[in-house]
Amino acid sequence: MKTTKQYGKHADAALGMWVKLARAYATFNRETVKDIRRYGLTQPQFGALECLGHLGAMTIGDLSRKMLVSGGNMTCVVDNLEKEGLVRREHSHEDRRAVIVALTEKGDTLFQEIFPEHAERITQLAAVLSEAEQAELSRLLKKLGQALAD
Repeated sequence: MKTTKQYGKHADAALGMWVKLARAYATFNRETVKDIRRYGLTQPQFGALECLGHLGAMTIGDLSRKMLVSGGNMTCVVDNLEKEGLVRREHSHEDRRAVIVALTEKGDTLFQEIFPEHAERITQLAAVLSEAEQAELSRLLKKLGQALAD
């Protein structure tokens, strides 16, 4: 029994895909947030540590773009991480107006400790798909995202 109105073959397929994508994201996200909370971090804080840990120091603007959040929100996240001694701000040598955010030694140590555990949890969550299926899903999601970003 169908529970949605029929809008035509193409629209029904697109709507069905969107609902499945949204539900899968919500479920996957809920599980990853649970994992992140055990480190005493919020999802945006963890994301900032992850970006800085993998990519190195960057401006708040670059960090915002990498994480797809507003600059104001990222400033608040960085403020809180700085209070915890996990990141530091420094002026750029090239442009004194630009502020660079970098992990402190404490932040880098935390990142090195928790990220492998988090990566293992993500691996467990994704294990319902084979490696080939994960690669195909990644390819399709990238294709969709790039097409919509243009």
